[in-house]
Formats: sequence, C-alpha cells, structure tokens
Amino acid sequence: MGLHSCCLYGGASYQSQEFNLRKGVDIVVGTPGRIKDHIERGNIDLSVLKFRVLDEADEMLRMGFVEDVEFILGKVDDVSKVQTLLFSATLPAWVKQISSRFLKSSKKTIDLVGNEKMKASTNVRHIVLPCFTLAIPTVLPDIIRCYSSGGRTIVFTEKRESANELAGLLPGARALHGDIQQSQREVTLSGFRSGKFMTLVATNVAARGLDINDVQLIIQCEPPRDVEAYIHRSGRTGRAGNTGVAVMLYDPRRSNVSKIERESGVKFEHISAPQPADIAKAVGMEAAESITQVADSIIPTFKSAAEDLLNASGLSPVELLAKALAKAAGYTDIKSRSLLTSLENHVTLLLEAGKPIYTPSFAFGVLRRFLPEDKVELVKGMTLTADGKGAVFDVAVEDLDTFLTGGENAANVSFEVLKALPPLQQREQSRGRFGVGGRGQGGFADRKNSSRFSGGRGRGGRSGGFSDRRNDRFSNGFGGKGRNNVKKW
Repeated sequence: MGLHSCCLYGGASYQSQEFNLRKGVDIVVGTPGRIKDHIERGNIDLSVLKFRVLDEADEMLRMGFVEDVEFILGKVDDVSKVQTLLFSATLPAWVKQISSRFLKSSKKTIDLVGNEKMKASTNVRHIVLPCFTLAIPTVLPDIIRCYSSGGRTIVFTEKRESANELAGLLPGARALHGDIQQSQREVTLSGFRSGKFMTLVATNVAARGLDINDVQLIIQCEPPRDVEAYIHRSGRTGRAGNTGVAVMLYDPRRSNVSKIERESGVKFEHISAPQPADIAKAVGMEAAESITQVADSIIPTFKSAAEDLLNASGLSPVELLAKALAKAAGYTDIKSRSLLTSLENHVTLLLEAGKPIYTPSFAFGVLRRFLPEDKVELVKGMTLTADGKGAVFDVAVEDLDTFLTGGENAANVSFEVLKALPPLQQREQSRGRFGVGGRGQGGFADRKNSSRFSGGRGRGGRSGGFSDRRNDRFSNGFGGKGRNNVKKW
C-alpha cells in the first residue's frame, strides 16, 4: 500500500526514532509514555490525524497510563474528523465508562463476548494444580515436560526476583522483566520466537502485549490479582486457531480459584503435580525417539560393551533398556510427590474420624489424640474435603508408618494413602486480590514458613495448637469468617 510506519517505545534510542519521524510516516505504533515524549519534543504532528487506536484498552488503563493516554488524545483539535477505536480483551464496566471520555457520543460497541459466560479462550485447556511455594522450582520442569508437547512455554510470576531465580533453574530458560534493558529484551524475545530457547519466565508487566502465536503452554505460578489478568495471561496460548494448555498453580490453603472460574466462565480441570508414571510417559517416548535416531552403523562399536553390561547386570534386555531410557531422559531416581502440596518426598493422607470434620483445628485435635506432638507439628496443607466428612494433609514419607500405625490403634479413625485428590473445600479470600500470603515476596528458597499450614500453635500462643473447642465448628478455621465463606470444588 506504500504506507510507512515506525515503532516508538521506551528504552530505545530517541535519535533513531526522531530520524524515522522526520522522514515522514503514515502510521505510528508506540507506548503512551514514549509517544507523549515525542509530542512534547515537537516530533509528532497530529493535525492531519485520521485514526487513533488504543489496543488492550483494559490493560492499558488499568496499568496507570490513563494520564498519558488522555494527554495524547487531547492533542487532537477536531475530534469529529478522527475515528477512535478501543480494543479490549475484556469489557468490565469501568472500561465502558471510561470509553465515553475517549469516544464520540455516537460510538458503537462491538462485543464478541456479549452476555455469554465464557470469556477465556475455548481453544485452551485450563488446569489448576495445588502447589506450595517451596515446591514450585521442582514442579515446573515436570509440568513443562508433561504439557508443553515440546513447544514454547511462558511462565508468569509476580516478582522480578522470582523470574530470575526460575529462569536460572529451568534448563535453557530466559527471564523477561522491568530490570532488563530494552535492547536485551528484544534479543530475548527474538530468541524465544526463533526457537533458540523454549521457555520464557516473565513478569506480567514485562509480558504485556506479547504477540507470539506458537506458544503451547502457559504456567501461572500463582492466581493473578484479578480475573481479567487471568484471561490475558491464559490467552497467550491457543492463538491463531491453535490449541494450548494453561496451568495455574495455587496454594490449597488460601486461594480464589473458584472466583476466577466463576467470573471467567472457565471450567477448571483439577489435577495434581505430575507423578513418576506421568513423567515416564511424557519423557520416555522422547528418549525412545532419540535412541531410534541413532544410526545402525554405530551398533558394532558399542555392541561388545552392551553385551558385557547385559551379562553383568542380571537384568532382562527390556529391564536394562528401561534403565537406559530413564538415563537418557535425565531420571536416575524417582521421588514420591504430594498430591496436595506438590512437595517431594511427601505423601497425601485422607483422615476420617467417624463424624463430620468442620475445621482444620478439629482435624489437628484428632491427630493429637494418638500421635506424638512433634509428628503432628510436621503436618502440611491441612484441607477439608468438600463433603465435610474428612480432611487431607501431607506427611513426610519417613513418617508415613507412624501415622498408619497410630490410626490402627485409634477408635473410629481411619487413614487412606490417596492416589487422587477428592473434591476439597476452598476458602474465599476477603482481600482484594487472589494470590496472597507468602508468594511474591522474594525468591523461593528462603520461605521457611510458606510450605506448611500453621498446624502447631494457636494465635493466642497456647501450646498444643488448634483446639477442639465448640466455637471452631463455625469459624471454618480461617479467622472466624463463618462456614458460608467456604467454597467447594
């Protein structure tokens, strides 16, 4: 069409941008802050402007760019000669209200969502996975192996420190956040698009506006601050007619998964962290494929060593080949992993006491009747079942026999080692955000208290922890909010 355009954004040289503007352009694409700077420098003339477009209006206005946007739009003298378009992935009421300040009174609204419940992409498989903060670094690699199908993965985290730490832990990953220079961000994004590396760990602010079509997997390390943010993040996959997977990690003790599900229209698939069988299935085929790609001409070179190994091992050829596949896939040891918290070397137990269990404190009281206090103190993630008849929690593998033996000697008490989580109660947060408590306060390695429910002592400093007192029946164990504040999934 013979149109010329230029891109204006912070972190890049003013000189090169000014050079392109002076040559004359038909289309300017840029961030509000840098466009405002160029207007103030006299580098942009809007006197003959015909169209102005605000993309991702909901995110743009929510992130604090309202003043810059108003400044830019206010530089048009005769708005009757300009068509204004606002594009938004979501249309909350406040976006509709603020559009009246930017658009003409005769504006038209085209809502592709309308009154339908579903707002998130239908091409995306939406998954939630319970995971304590301390378990995230060990769980992420296995989630990527099981759900990325070898494609690109974007991991979202709230803090820059967490992005750096996770990028250092995940093989070949790179970080993207506000502390990284713009030039390096461009190099990073170019490498991600070209496939030089397949995992990008980004803060939400840094990843805003990413346009990468071929992303197979999105992982959110905690529930985002609002439903719109979840829709934006999960929408980074399943683009251009492709399918994708969005996995959201959450703390089973405190989460608003049900609210996100309700307001976004998404039906979450509840899973637990990948178990050894899941991992073996995912990586075993990759390892097998890599072996079949070895040329037959190499066999004579290694045949003698293979025969010696087979004779010395005492294993069958299939068993020895299985070990070779495990080694090729990078697995030389299998660690059990909790279904509830995703912690390694932990197992998840179901406690039933022959009567309803109303609060976590009641469940702790039951345990203290027949188990040593030091073992009860180590219980993690105490959560009630949705039917109110039981509670699930984690214990270390080395303590499993102590719990099972103790349960055999206690009247009306039973334990079951779970292979799948039952429906659990979920507590609504009273604060104005979803991800709370411990997450996003620095790295992952130094959070000593984030991996456990405070299962030892009551708030009044009373030894012996949560009591079995009558009032607890109605407090739900989370600060006396009442049982109406408990949700089920």
